[in-house]
Amino acid sequence: MNQKKTFREEKISRRDFVKTSAAAGVGSILVSNSFAGMIINEQKKKRYVIVGVGGRSRMYQDAIQKNYNQYCELVGFCDVNLGRLQLAQERSKTNNSIAPPIYDAKDFDQMIQDTKPNIVIVTTVDGFHHKYIVRAMELGCDVITEKPMTIDAEKCQLIINTQKKTGKKCTVTFNYRYSPPRSQVKDILMSGEIGDLLSMDFHWMLNTFHGADYFRRWHSQKKFSGGLMVHKATHHFDLVNWWLSAIPVSVFANGKRDFYTPKMVKRFGLESHHERCHTCPEKDKCGFELDLAKDKNLKALYLDNEKYDGYFRDRCVFRPDIDIEDTMNVVVKYDNDVTMSYSLNAFNAWEGYHIVFNGTKGRVEHEIQEKFIRASGPGGQNINKVATAVQIRFNVENSPSLPDDVRKRLIRMAGKRITDDGLLIIHAQQFRSQNQNRQAAIGRLVHLIRKAAETPRTRRKTAPTRASKRRRLKAKRYRSRIKHFRQPVSHTEE
Repeated sequence: MNQKKTFREEKISRRDFVKTSAAAGVGSILVSNSFAGMIINEQKKKRYVIVGVGGRSRMYQDAIQKNYNQYCELVGFCDVNLGRLQLAQERSKTNNSIAPPIYDAKDFDQMIQDTKPNIVIVTTVDGFHHKYIVRAMELGCDVITEKPMTIDAEKCQLIINTQKKTGKKCTVTFNYRYSPPRSQVKDILMSGEIGDLLSMDFHWMLNTFHGADYFRRWHSQKKFSGGLMVHKATHHFDLVNWWLSAIPVSVFANGKRDFYTPKMVKRFGLESHHERCHTCPEKDKCGFELDLAKDKNLKALYLDNEKYDGYFRDRCVFRPDIDIEDTMNVVVKYDNDVTMSYSLNAFNAWEGYHIVFNGTKGRVEHEIQEKFIRASGPGGQNINKVATAVQIRFNVENSPSLPDDVRKRLIRMAGKRITDDGLLIIHAQQFRSQNQNRQAAIGRLVHLIRKAAETPRTRRKTAPTRASKRRRLKAKRYRSRIKHFRQPVSHTEE
């Protein structure tokens, strides 16, 4: 079938695109209550295969083989890289699970035929999502795909048409809605506390640790990722659609790449950009160097397996062939007349976000700073190897979100966690997962702020009642008798 003809025959509007994507998208990843109930009733495990076994696939593999192994089983892996396929099999053994068979990407149909999965998990490069989503549904499987579902409207239309034709399910794994602070924002907006919402400002900052990494990897080219407005900002737009209970009707956007450019190299005192960090002659002087050999996980996953597909995980962030933006600005109008000003920058000194909602009765401000650090303590799967620990920084002293009385109580309650500059610093490293540590840190911050927001009861001076006086005197006599019998016993004979 001609894809272009199909696209014209059932053309999708921007509004339909957002509605359909949302309907297809947000849901539980592996085992919802209804799903668990279905498994129990059928007394049969759900069968999964994973296509694309890079770093992101591991959280799905571990969840299936460890957390939910009584409900699920992993029956196949598929990828273009034989080395990473073999690593996925080794990880299965570490998870005390049977290693599933492996298939080359060109043998995807054969894998489906051999393993007969119920659900295909797609964690490939974004630009190839549509290929496996569509084919999996055509072969009778439901699909769970990493966000974004795909990178452009034509591929999205193809997925939607296939879903309608086959009746199969495609779930996109957005998860930002389920973070407690973001759920709290939703509760405040729905309560009417700030009246009717008129506008909002949403500004997300990526630092030069996390942000720069997009410019090293396959994400740095739009044919693979669609750019950060698709790969990263889809999380944020999904949040806003949910917070506002609305969909966009008009969008104006502008983007540019001004930081991660060959010109910037000179400003950092370097001679030139180079192909990659591993062979860079100036890597000792470059603050953006990524040493794959020093990180056991990255070395095993990427450096040791370059011979199979030629993929370099540590490409120079200042290469001229990069075509994604590092600075993006968007103005959006929604169907409930709310307007949003949005920005995303990928080269900041710190990472976090600042979100403001303006209503007819008030204003809500939601802000946070995040920093990822290496966890301390004894060794383990990730400890002392990758940045799984999270450090949350909240500027209590200068935050416009806090009333003065709440600010004072928060400073008093935080104690030594407040710096001289008024920064509240919260560390979380109890989990091996960066995301779990982030949620734990944010949860503790929210708990502190909530406690500080509680107005203490004013103590009023009152005169003691007659009954209270009698009770006090009675208690004193009782304590006096106890103390009397504690006196040393005299052994003097009379």
